[in-house]
Amino acid sequence: MFDGRLPSHLADRAPKIVELEAGVEVSRAHQNLPPVVTQKSGREAWEYEGKVYPQVGLNAVVGHTDFSSLRFEPTSFTEMRPGCYDPGARVRDMDLAGIWSSINFPSAIAGFCGSVFSSSEDAELGQAVARAWNDWIHDEWYTPFPERFIPLGVTWLADPDVGAAEVRRNADRGFRAVTLPELPHWLGYPEVHTGYWDPILTACVQTDTVVCLHVGSSGMLPLPPTGPRFEKNITLFPAVSLQAAAEWLWSGVFQRFPTLEVVLSEGGIGWVPMLLDRLDYVMSHSGAGGGLAWDDELTPSEVLLRNFSFCMLDDPSTLPVLDRIGSERVMVEVDYPHSDTTWPDSQAVLRAQLGDSAAGLSDEDIANLTYRTAARLFRAPLPPGVH
Repeated sequence: MFDGRLPSHLADRAPKIVELEAGVEVSRAHQNLPPVVTQKSGREAWEYEGKVYPQVGLNAVVGHTDFSSLRFEPTSFTEMRPGCYDPGARVRDMDLAGIWSSINFPSAIAGFCGSVFSSSEDAELGQAVARAWNDWIHDEWYTPFPERFIPLGVTWLADPDVGAAEVRRNADRGFRAVTLPELPHWLGYPEVHTGYWDPILTACVQTDTVVCLHVGSSGMLPLPPTGPRFEKNITLFPAVSLQAAAEWLWSGVFQRFPTLEVVLSEGGIGWVPMLLDRLDYVMSHSGAGGGLAWDDELTPSEVLLRNFSFCMLDDPSTLPVLDRIGSERVMVEVDYPHSDTTWPDSQAVLRAQLGDSAAGLSDEDIANLTYRTAARLFRAPLPPGVH
């Protein structure tokens, strides 16, 4: 991933893979997670600037039938299905599940929005590592399979002018999306409404780069220190996306950037009709509009449906009221290689959900959910004969 992609004077400080012994406690304080203790030797993890970043907690378990032994234990690459890290193997797995094209997020060593790189103690090293990550995505994933992968990049969060330049560098070579923190103040950065992020957002608008806000990219909701934290965290994914949507909507960003496209990734859609109703109710009762001038007399709920798109993995109760959102603003996802994934049964799952008469979806709705919305938003080529 990093070999040959960093300046020579930084190369020996790039993230590297280390092997863990049994009984070693691995701190995950930098990820706002409790520590884990390795149960056996031979587990692997990333090491960067003296911190260890293991793959833990069902991050790469696709293909396994029993998650119990892998739930919190750090894993090794030999225990992962090759599609977790090898682009050619990923394409073969996509073929098995009837997936034409995929957008892939960084994880572990980068963080969902590149936050690990941007928090580097050495800014020069961090910027070089972030650029190397993007070069790897471009060289190893996108270039050999330009129809099968939609390139999404990270950028430098600690300086928005540097971050904007990286967005433009990536856009010039085919990147169509960038991943940003959904709630940046949770990571210690300025809030969305401050204007701090405007250089990056300007670059996104000027290059037609979609902003993807992956759930958990800024951390999870604060929880009590004891009890089943893991179960509560994954249960509350949609609540984090709901909070992010409200934060960005009331930030004034869309008054300054009315054509900015934002995708809330892995947050579900069940909460969206509720938020739309709540926005209309708030406006009809307070009438203040947050002191913002809503362009073209659009209400906050209308701006939400103009500038945001949403992703669903399993939201059967919401499908009968999909028209409240609009299928042109919703995309399905498969969450490979996490434990939530529908792979390899994605086609059967979608057929059962979307074809259910109770859902009441038209053929056009189904086409929008499964490929048209994503193809339009990310400017992705479709297979021959598909429209």
